[in-house]
This record gives sequence, structure tokens and C-alpha cells, in this order.
Amino acid sequence: MSFEIIGKLHKVFEVQAKSEKFQARDFVITTEGQYPQFIKFQLTQDRCELISKFEEGKDIKVYFDLRGREWNEKFFTNLNAWKIESAQEENAGPEPIPNAIGEPPVMGDFPTAKDATPANNDLDDLPF
Repeated sequence: MSFEIIGKLHKVFEVQAKSEKFQARDFVITTEGQYPQFIKFQLTQDRCELISKFEEGKDIKVYFDLRGREWNEKFFTNLNAWKIESAQEENAGPEPIPNAIGEPPVMGDFPTAKDATPANNDLDDLPF
């Protein structure tokens, strides 16, 4: 199950070699609201560099999975990030679709319900 969240990049930590074959990198975002939260995520292996292109203080969108494990009767939970993108890209909204001459559409260019009514009122020509 995957989740996503938008927040401000607060801190990026250095890559840590946990073993010869495993590396991880943590980063923290802050959420907005009455009670802002500091949320720590973890990137692993080849995903450690995903956070490098983002500056602290910028809004980002993080896609992540919950990971849990048990060790010696202790339980641990990680927020495992697997994709990061700028939150501004999402908030920009779609661009208008140009009409035939390359201009943005205007309200009069869209068909109305009146345009969709059959001219001869013959509704028996349906294929089913």
C-alpha cells in the first residue's frame, strides 16, 4: 500500500552505509497546519540520490510505503520513500487545450446539450 504527502523539505541527511551492500539516507519534511509535524522518511539503495535535486525550504510531494519489522521483541516502523517530486508541478494545473488555430479555447467553442440533441428526434437508431 502506498501513500503520498506534501510538505516543506526541512533537512536532508548524508547517505549512510549500513553494511557493504546496503545504504540509506534520511530526510525530514514539515507539514502545514495548526500543529506542524516533522516527518522523517528513508531512502534506500539507488534511491538515496532522489532527494539531492531538491533544496531545503521547498515544497515537495513524497510517495512512500510503510515498512515494519521486529527485532528482539522490539518493533520498528519506517516510512520508505520511493518517489519525490516538486509540489509546485502539481499545483500548476493543466494547460488549456488550444483550438484549431492555436488559441486557448473560449466558452463558446464547447458543444452544449442543445447541440447534442438529434435533429429529427428519431431515437430508434441506437445499436443496442
